[in-house]
Amino acid sequence: MKLGFYPRLAFDGIRKNSRMFLPYILTCVGMVSMFYIIMYLALSPVLDAMTGGEAMRQIFALGSWVIAFFAAIFLFYTNSFLIRRRKKEFGLYNILGMGKGNIARVLFWETAFTALTAIVAGLALGILLSKLAELGMVNVMHGAVTFDLRVSAVGVLRSVQVFGVIFALLLLNSVRQVSFSSAVALLRSENVGEKPPRANVFLGLLGVLVLGGAYVIAVSIRDPLSALMWFFVAVLMVIAGTYLVMIAGSVLFCRLLQRKKSYYYKANHFVSVSSMVYRMKRNGAGLASICILATMVLVMISSTTCLYFGEEDAVRSRYPREIGVSASVTDMGGSSAEAIRPVREAVRAIAEEHGAQMKNVIDYRYIDVSGIFTPEGLVETDSNAVDSLEASFAGITTFCFVPLEDYNASTGEHVELEDGQALMSGVRSSFDGDTLTFTTGLTFDIAGRTDSFFAGGNSAVDIVPTVFLFVPDLYAVMGRLVSELPESTVKYLVLRWSFQFDSGLDAEGQKALADELRTKLRTGGEELLHFDGVTVNTIECREREKEDFFSLYGSLFYIGIILSIVFIMAAVLIIYYKQISEGYEDQARFDIMRKVGMTRREIRRSINSQLLTVFFLPLIFAAMHICFAFPIIRKLLMLFNLTNVSLFALTTAVSAGVFAVFYTLVYRLTSNAYYNIVSGAREERS
Repeated sequence: MKLGFYPRLAFDGIRKNSRMFLPYILTCVGMVSMFYIIMYLALSPVLDAMTGGEAMRQIFALGSWVIAFFAAIFLFYTNSFLIRRRKKEFGLYNILGMGKGNIARVLFWETAFTALTAIVAGLALGILLSKLAELGMVNVMHGAVTFDLRVSAVGVLRSVQVFGVIFALLLLNSVRQVSFSSAVALLRSENVGEKPPRANVFLGLLGVLVLGGAYVIAVSIRDPLSALMWFFVAVLMVIAGTYLVMIAGSVLFCRLLQRKKSYYYKANHFVSVSSMVYRMKRNGAGLASICILATMVLVMISSTTCLYFGEEDAVRSRYPREIGVSASVTDMGGSSAEAIRPVREAVRAIAEEHGAQMKNVIDYRYIDVSGIFTPEGLVETDSNAVDSLEASFAGITTFCFVPLEDYNASTGEHVELEDGQALMSGVRSSFDGDTLTFTTGLTFDIAGRTDSFFAGGNSAVDIVPTVFLFVPDLYAVMGRLVSELPESTVKYLVLRWSFQFDSGLDAEGQKALADELRTKLRTGGEELLHFDGVTVNTIECREREKEDFFSLYGSLFYIGIILSIVFIMAAVLIIYYKQISEGYEDQARFDIMRKVGMTRREIRRSINSQLLTVFFLPLIFAAMHICFAFPIIRKLLMLFNLTNVSLFALTTAVSAGVFAVFYTLVYRLTSNAYYNIVSGAREERS
C-alpha cells in the first residue's frame, strides 16, 4: 500500500462522519483551551502582587487537575459514541480484506488528526483568550490590571502532556474494542441490544432507597461540621441513586406507558414509546449523566455566586468591628482587670493619635473549653475524650465563659444573675435546654438567651458551634475547671481578652492604625510596649483582611464559572450525541412508517412526544437534587461566614431558571437534528 493510504482513509472517515466528529473535536478544543487558561492563571505573576495570591494559585492548580480528570472521563464517554457508530464501517473494512492491524492504523491516524487539531487549536484559542481571562480574574478579585502579553511555556507543555496521554489512552481503548470483535459483531454492533430489556425492580428500588438516604442526610444535617463530613458521602449516594433510578426506572416507566392503552395507542405515542423501550438502559445512563452534570453546574454556580456577591456580609460576620485586639492573660487571679487596663489605655492612646473615634466597643475576658454532648445530655470536657476517634464530631462544641460584668459593660444592659445561673448566646448551636451540666459536676441553669452579644472573630469561622456562657463569677468557674479537669485539659485553659471597636477612619486610616498597633504591641522593635501578665497575640483590621476574603471568594467564583462552562460543554455534547445516535437507530423505523403512510407532521409529533417524555427528566431530577441539597449546602456556606439564606435562595433560583432556558434551547436545536435524520429531510435536500 502507498505511504499515504492510511492517513487519507482516516481523513476521509473523519470528513464523511463530520456530523459526529466536528462536535467532538470542538469539545476537545474547548477542553484544551480551558485547561491551558487555568494553568496560565495558576502560573500568572499577577498573583504575586495580590493579597492571598498563593491561595488563589493553589485553587487554580487544583482546578486544572479537576478539568484534566473530568476531560479524561468525559472524552472516553463521548468517544464510545464515535466508535459505536464506526464499528459497522470497520466491520466492512474487515470483510473486504483489511486485517485488525490495518484498522488499528486507520484508528491511529484518526486519533492523531483529532489530537493534533484539538491540541493546536485549543492552545491557540487558550493563548488568545488567556489575557482576557486574566483581566476578568483581576477584575473579579479587585486586583491591579496589567496589560503585558505572555505565553506560559509550562502551561503549553503541561497541556500537550495531559491531552497527549488522554488521546493515547483513547486510541488504545478504540483498538481494544475493534481487535476483540469479529467482523460479524462489528457489522451488527448497531443492532446489539435490540431485544426489549426487562425492568429490574430490585435495582430500581435500591436506587430509590440510596437516593432517599442521600436526601435524608442532606435535610437532617444540623451543623456545618457534620455537613462537611457527610457532603461527599451524600454526593456519591446521589450519583449512584440517580444512575440506578434512571436506568432501571426508565425501563419500568416505558412499560407502564405501554400498559396505559389510552396513551400508548396513539399515532404520536405508539412509535416513540416502542422505540424508547428497546434502548432505555443505555438511554437511562445518558439521562443520568446529563442530570449529574446539570446538578454539578447548578451547585457550583449558585454557591460560588452566592459567596462572591455575599463576600461583604461574610467579612462583616468574621470582623464585626473595624479593629480587633486579642491577648492572653497569664494572671489567672482576680487582678486580671488591672493587668489588662494598661493595654486598653495604650490602644486608646494610639487610636486617638490617628484621629480615631472609638465606637461600638466590645471589651471582654473569657476562657474556653471544648466539649462533647454525651447521650445522657452531659458535656464531656476531658481532652482525651474530645480527641478520641470514637467521639461524635457532630457533638463537639466550644464553650466560652465570660464575666457577666463584661457583658453588661459591652452591651449597656444591667443583667443580674445568681450563683449557678448563666446567660447564654449561641453561634450555630442547637442546644435549647434549660440546664447545662458538665461531667466535672459544673452545672448552670440557663436564665435566658441573648442575641445582643456578637463577638464575631474566631467563633464566626470556627467549624464547630460556639456557646457563650455569661456567668456572675468567672474565677469561681475557672477554679472548678482547674481543680476537676485532668492536667492534659487544664494546660489549655488560658484567660483571654478581646477588644474590638469601630474607628470612624477611612480604609487607609484603619490600615495605618492597625499597623502601628501591631508594631508597638506585638513586635520587638524599639517602640515595643511591655505589659506585665498580658501578651498581645493578634491585631486584626477588617479593611486589610477584606482583601484575603475577596481573593478567596473571587477565585472560587472564577473557577466555578470555568468548571461550569466545561460541564455545560459536556452536557451539550452528550445531549447532541444522544440525539444523533438515536436518530440513526430510529431512521429505519421511521422510514418504514413513512412508507405505510405516516406524514411528516405525524413524524414531528411523534418525535416531540418521544423527546418530551424523557428529555426533561434530567432537569426535573436536577431541580429535585438541588432542593434537597439546599440545607446541607447552606450549612457548608456557613463555614465561609455566609449566613445570608435569602441570597443563596435567590442565586439558586436564578441559576436554575437560566439553566432551564439554556437546556430548552439545546433541546430545540438537537431535536431538529434528530428530526432531519429520521425524516430523511437532510438526504432529500442534498
